Amino acid sequence: MAIYDYKGLDLQGKNAAGIIDADNPRMARLKLRDSGIFPTEVLPAHQEAVSPLSRPVSLFSEKVTLSETAVMTRQLATLVGAGIPLMEALTALTEQIEKEAAKKIWVDVRDGVKEGSALADALGRYPETFSSLYRQMVRAGEASGTLDHILVRLADTLESQVRLRNKLFTIMTYPILMMAVSLMILVFLITFVVPKVTTIFTDMQQALPLPTVILLAFSDFLRQDGWLVAVVGVIGAFFLRRHVKTPHGKEQYDRVILKVPLVGRVVKIIAISRFTKTLAALLGSGVPILTAMEIVQQVVENKVLEEVIQEARGNIREGEGIALPLRRSGLFPPLVTHMIAIGEKSGKLEGMLQKVSEAYDNEVETAVTGLTSLLAPVMILGMGLVVLFIVLAILLPIFEISQVVN
Repeated sequence: MAIYDYKGLDLQGKNAAGIIDADNPRMARLKLRDSGIFPTEVLPAHQEAVSPLSRPVSLFSEKVTLSETAVMTRQLATLVGAGIPLMEALTALTEQIEKEAAKKIWVDVRDGVKEGSALADALGRYPETFSSLYRQMVRAGEASGTLDHILVRLADTLESQVRLRNKLFTIMTYPILMMAVSLMILVFLITFVVPKVTTIFTDMQQALPLPTVILLAFSDFLRQDGWLVAVVGVIGAFFLRRHVKTPHGKEQYDRVILKVPLVGRVVKIIAISRFTKTLAALLGSGVPILTAMEIVQQVVENKVLEEVIQEARGNIREGEGIALPLRRSGLFPPLVTHMIAIGEKSGKLEGMLQKVSEAYDNEVETAVTGLTSLLAPVMILGMGLVVLFIVLAILLPIFEISQVVN
């Protein structure tokens, strides 16, 4: 089947556009009419006439979100688990996808499988949508004949990642919004309100208290050179971001962030949760330990922890265990290294990792909730101190003037 872009009118006479897959343009028009759309234009979607495995990764510019990938994986797992052949399952999956970017990707994956590629190889053409973890688990499922079980496990893993991201976003929304509103209020007070209120003091040509002098100087600076501060801040943020994207800069940033009080602990807990959950999923899917450790390095998203995992991978290659280098690093809690050591000795490493990941999933939510609950009063206190300073800077000259008048 090929993919076609179409334009037309629906039953209400409104414009309709999208994509559809069919054997030829005539079949595409028939399918559209059956679905209640009267096509005015049906054209082949832009694809390069090359073999599927050699198509460029950037074939489709739109991105598919992690939550959408999780939904598609769950649906594919259900279809394959019901005993439907893979090609029929992929065809059924593509027919119910509504978002164009996702539909194009999955149709191309289906066509790759139809032409003889393994599912993992077809998925590999879209590394931004299907991670190394995803592809390796699918490859292990195809090799062992347990693709349905692997897809279920993979869907569980993706859904867990989506839930964690949603929790973090929900928890962090209030502090970030509160900080933004507070900054806007302060800038408004200092640049517009304070100068008008304090004009009377400067006109009297009387010596002003130090807090008032500082406030007026800061207000004048913001009104006259505030744009310069904003420009310097934007440029500095741009170059800092570029530096962090380099290997050396990323390592420096990750090393510093781990040492930040409270924040470093949360970052470490999240990384350990990802490490244990992903490693357990890979080992349970039949992925070799060395390959699994290489994939896990990319999941923790912290260069310092990646180096520790790399050392552990080297130990495994030399016939040693995982727990020792993790313990030596001092970054992994004793509970984690102890349970991993027990799992290695008992041959139940996957089960131990799963238990650790479950425990740390709960600790992630607790730690993030505790951090944000602490941020709110700290921001309120900081805002209160700034407002107190502004009030004092305004009231002190008034008190002095009243004393002179008396």
